[in-house]
Amino acid sequence: MSDVEKWKSELKKLNSEYAKIKTLPPEERGKFGREMNAKKQKILAAISAAEAEAESTSITPIDISAPAAPNEAIPHVSRGSKHPLMTELDRVIQIYASMGFDIMESRQLDDELHMFDSLNFPKDHPARDGYDTFRTSENFIPPAHTSTMQHRALKKYKRKLDEGGKIAVAIPGRVFRNEDADATHEHTFYQCEGVFVSKDATMGQMFAVLKHFFEAYYGQKLKIKTQPGYFPFTEPSAELLIEKPASLGGKGGDWLEMLGCGMIHPNVLKMADIDPEIYHGFAWGGGIDRLAMLKYGLSDVRYFESGKLDFLEEF
Repeated sequence: MSDVEKWKSELKKLNSEYAKIKTLPPEERGKFGREMNAKKQKILAAISAAEAEAESTSITPIDISAPAAPNEAIPHVSRGSKHPLMTELDRVIQIYASMGFDIMESRQLDDELHMFDSLNFPKDHPARDGYDTFRTSENFIPPAHTSTMQHRALKKYKRKLDEGGKIAVAIPGRVFRNEDADATHEHTFYQCEGVFVSKDATMGQMFAVLKHFFEAYYGQKLKIKTQPGYFPFTEPSAELLIEKPASLGGKGGDWLEMLGCGMIHPNVLKMADIDPEIYHGFAWGGGIDRLAMLKYGLSDVRYFESGKLDFLEEF
């Protein structure tokens, strides 16, 4: 018999003795009851101590730093994997870094200046309506595009222009839109912004940079084409399309719209104290989620933020 069982047996006997109180004279019942309660408290304390000792001796020590099998208590440890968006984001950063671009991380909370004012959005201009985003009670803004970082990038790296060099920055980050979520729209997603400024920057250079990026990303030669676009912070503005890669089932004549781009508006350069009469620049921004959807043949962008383990385990 274990110590726990022994003390529980003693408690059972003690409880049966409480019946004697009815047979005692009234003047003796108080003393008897106090003695019985004292005995009961000692037995309960003994039971607790015996149970604690039994529990401690039955625990198998576990080395939580061990990778898997050596612990009998953990016959198998299932390790997670990198989220597919982070895998693609790392690849995007790697390509731009190999082209000589500095990498600057975006923010997840911003203000009116960087979201609109520094990007040539006039007050109350209808162009702001296209960036219907969220706001906090303090009027901070979860950025609706990574372009909120353009002003900071221009200010931070302006010294390179002063030293006779150029600004070349890639800015990945998460953005937020007040969207009605469906298979192709999500309220939270990732973008990568590109900013380039020099004395002789041209749209031709911009198209060459973007063509090289997509060819490196998809691992094959690609054709590109553009169509007119509108963004307050670039002039002229364009939308870039690539020939659908063969790796995605593309055939001749299939085109995919990938991002918006254009020459940085002189007002944006002026806001960063860069003289547009001397320097010219171009910028672009495109979604990482879209790249991943195309690469993996996914039909619903909401899978990325859903937390669906059966989906994530495929990666």
